[in-house]
Amino acid sequence: MKNILLVDDALFMRYALRLMLEPMGHNIVGEASNGRDAVNLFKRVKPDLVLMDITMPELDGLGALKEIMLIDATAKVIMISAMGRELIIREAILLGAKGFIVKPFVEKTVLKVLEKM
Repeated sequence: MKNILLVDDALFMRYALRLMLEPMGHNIVGEASNGRDAVNLFKRVKPDLVLMDITMPELDGLGALKEIMLIDATAKVIMISAMGRELIIREAILLGAKGFIVKPFVEKTVLKVLEKM
């Protein structure tokens, strides 16, 4: 299973993802509430996968994605965004995101995206 870094400014979203992923055998190696902390944690814990919100304080998800891809061009980052943000999702894919999950999401959707990684 995968070592995963969760990045979302909403604690309840990180908690919901943790509740979905840990029973499947995935290991949550870190959590961050903003893009700056996400980049720093990425350097330190070297996760197999990052699940990251786009809209966050300090450094948003797209900015953090750019920095993560400069650190490791093979990083697997899945962006999480609200519905109706298609242009931002496209930009994330162009920046190197390997996939996206649209909020609100259900467990089945999250697991389906993870299976592709």
